[in-house]
This record gives sequence, C-alpha cells and structure tokens, in this order.
Amino acid sequence: MQDLLAGQIDLMIDSQTISLPQWRAGKINAFAMTSKARSTAAPDIPTVDEAGLPGFHFSVWNATWAPKGTPKAVVKTLNSAVVDALADTTVRARLMDLGQEIYPREQQTPEALYAFQKAEIEKWAPVIRNAGIQAE
Repeated sequence: MQDLLAGQIDLMIDSQTISLPQWRAGKINAFAMTSKARSTAAPDIPTVDEAGLPGFHFSVWNATWAPKGTPKAVVKTLNSAVVDALADTTVRARLMDLGQEIYPREQQTPEALYAFQKAEIEKWAPVIRNAGIQAE
C-alpha cells in the first residue's frame, strides 16, 4: 500500500481491510472487488464481473485454528466464543467498517471451515502447480 500511495506502483490487489480506508480517504481509486457480489462495506465498488473481468474471483479470509488433536470440547468452546463475538453488534459494526465481511452463522463452524478450506485448496492448487509457483 505504501508503494501504491507513493506512486511506485500503479495497481494493487489487496484485502478490503487495507484498501478501503485509503479509498474512503480519496487516496486511491477502486476499480473492482474480486468477489461475486458487491461488498456490503463498499457497495459503490463494482464486482470484477461488472467491471469486465468475469470469473476473477478470490477473497482474503480469516479463520481460527487450534492444534491438531485439540479436544473437541475445547474446539467447541473456542468456536462458541468466536460466534458470540461475531454476533455482538458493536463487534460486527467495527469489522464491517474495516471492510471485513462476516460469514453467515451457519458457516461459522469447524465443519464449514474445513469444507471451505478444502474447496479453496482444490481451486488454487492447480493454478499454483500450473504457474510453477514454489514456496521459498
């Protein structure tokens, strides 16, 4: 973001939480969101489909993990605490103000996270392999 603001680079694809404050302050232009639907945090910004780059969908997302083998009761307690926090109107308002989308309640479970992460791996693994990208 510093390089974009300084004019060192002309284009950046970044998370809403980084870009929206700069866009709201009028310091950068926003061409599109890389989501299938417009963001509730910035409904005036079109999607990539609307902007002429159909199908270029990806998102930055956050989750909470525990070490493998963590007792199910502990995972349930942690998940319940996160779900409760995400249901709090003050927390929700602040996260939305930051540009953080909050998944619907039915997607706030360990099982939903597992399914989502699995789908993301299946989606991006071939792209990474075909591009020859290696971890450093």
